[in-house]
Amino acid sequence: MTQARPIPEELLDKAVAKGWTSRKAAADTIELALAKGFSVEQLGVALDMGLTPERAHELLQRAALFVRNEGDIFNEQQHEYIENLKKGRYDLEWLHDPRPNWGITAKMRDAERGLTLQDINKAYAGEPDDAPELRTMAPRGAVVDPEVPDMGYVYNQKYQVWSDNVSALYEEACGRQWSATRDIPWDELKPLPDDLERAQCQIATFLSEVEMIAADFPAKWQWQMNQHFHEVKMFLCTQAMDEARHLEVFRKRALANGGGLMRCLSGTELFLRTILHAPTYIQGSFLMHVLGEGLVLDIFRGGEFLAKNKTEKEIYRLCMQDEARHVSYGTMHLKYFLEHHPEHEQALAEMHALAEVAELGIPGFLTNPFIIEPLAVLMGDGVKGMDKGMEAVRLVWVRMREEYLNRCALAGFDRRDVTKVPAEAPF
Repeated sequence: MTQARPIPEELLDKAVAKGWTSRKAAADTIELALAKGFSVEQLGVALDMGLTPERAHELLQRAALFVRNEGDIFNEQQHEYIENLKKGRYDLEWLHDPRPNWGITAKMRDAERGLTLQDINKAYAGEPDDAPELRTMAPRGAVVDPEVPDMGYVYNQKYQVWSDNVSALYEEACGRQWSATRDIPWDELKPLPDDLERAQCQIATFLSEVEMIAADFPAKWQWQMNQHFHEVKMFLCTQAMDEARHLEVFRKRALANGGGLMRCLSGTELFLRTILHAPTYIQGSFLMHVLGEGLVLDIFRGGEFLAKNKTEKEIYRLCMQDEARHVSYGTMHLKYFLEHHPEHEQALAEMHALAEVAELGIPGFLTNPFIIEPLAVLMGDGVKGMDKGMEAVRLVWVRMREEYLNRCALAGFDRRDVTKVPAEAPF
């Protein structure tokens, strides 16, 4: 008789810490999993990823599908199908599945743009449901096997992730991808005076630091969103690609012209950590898209205007078009969230409470000498013109505040009379 494999105490401790009902129940489930061929390491990783007792039992019930006789890679059902294939017998069940949308064709509204998501949705499978019944990877509108496994998605309500412009933004993102290697005229980058080069490199360092958060953040939440809302997930994939390119191009700018990477500050890192560790997707989306990327978008606008050469002008121009998409999604996502939340007043109050705290970070951002002083040097065309440049920085403060408040108002989230951000720069 084969002796049962001992269960490591640390594995039981982890299961209990993850909310499993009791140590005895956890031990029974883990023992069954080990007997079915799962390793201690696999179970540890699964627990780290949030494996629940219910999900564990479901997987173990299906584990027989993956059990093989020693030296045999096919199970009994697969052997039967292989024998039928040898005899020229085909299953063809897929050919007789119900086809409720058979015969419907999608028509391009614009031949130059091609066949868009909007064209497909208008013809077939339509807009997503407010609350899809299934949590699977099956594409919206497909015939789904009754025994398809539950993927355990957390975000299964449309209002939690949707924006009415997300399909159009995805199409735009795909059509306007660019290369930081080939599409930037690096040969136009000429030597700058030391103060201007240092100012540009400090801004490039800051942007290299902050841009990748908008790739890390959607990666954290995207896999938790129901596949039914594939347009949102697809758009977030383009956002991750955009941000990787932004990090690339600003790192290249810092290193390409005789300057180099410069200072990163703890305050910036703390704000980025707040975004990444936001407890819900909507809270993180507000912090990143509406607040953080909105401020960066204004820096991009100023960067294009202040560019000392064609290289920098193209960098800021191309990054600006990407960032505008992200901000647009976040703003319209907040709008959709508030308009469709089943507890509107409670949701509104919670978002205002978040904004009360988050807005305290804007003055810190705009009184950071490693941000405003390089901007002032660039605006004043050198340290000698910093006083003039600082006058322009004061205008930037007003613009950033106004643009932020306008985004909030557009989302139905009026902060103008309660915002903590001063109307004018305090210097």
